[in-house]
Amino acid sequence: MSEMNAELEEAETLIKKMDLEARTLEPDVRTTLLAKIKAHASDLKNLKNQVKKIASNQAHRTAREELLELRMGDKLEVSADQRGRLLMAQSSTDRLNSSTDRIRESRKQTVEAEELGASILQDLHRQRQSLLHAHGTLQGVDDSISRSKKILTAMARRMDRNKWIGGLIIAALVLTIIIILYFKLSR
Repeated sequence: MSEMNAELEEAETLIKKMDLEARTLEPDVRTTLLAKIKAHASDLKNLKNQVKKIASNQAHRTAREELLELRMGDKLEVSADQRGRLLMAQSSTDRLNSSTDRIRESRKQTVEAEELGASILQDLHRQRQSLLHAHGTLQGVDDSISRSKKILTAMARRMDRNKWIGGLIIAALVLTIIIILYFKLSR
């Protein structure tokens, strides 16, 4: 019984750890894992109750059988009681064995859930690295676009300035030609 209680405590600890681990995962994975963990916790609670019942029944039976044995003098009745106790003990053992099997299955599912959680965390880490790399590349492209925009703006200003200068030179030349023609024609 003490071994069984230790196994049950260990299973309860594992379920608590699984619950904490599942709460750190993505929402869609978290809900399915938490539902499974809740079912396992319920199974474990049922197993604990069964073990308590078996232990208390065993203690009551043992005390009752001892009282009955003291009162019974007939060896045939004592051996029948012993057979009954053996049958009860065997059924209790069978129930404990089935409970142990369920706990082992719960442990196996716990390990599988932990492995699944670890692989999900690795995938998330890889995706994060990809996003960070893409962000860095995008930031570099954004810087290049900003520099290109500044260069094009500066070129457009120079073109406008050169047009104004060219227009002023042409206007000055036309004005000079008109003044020269005016002086030539007026003489």
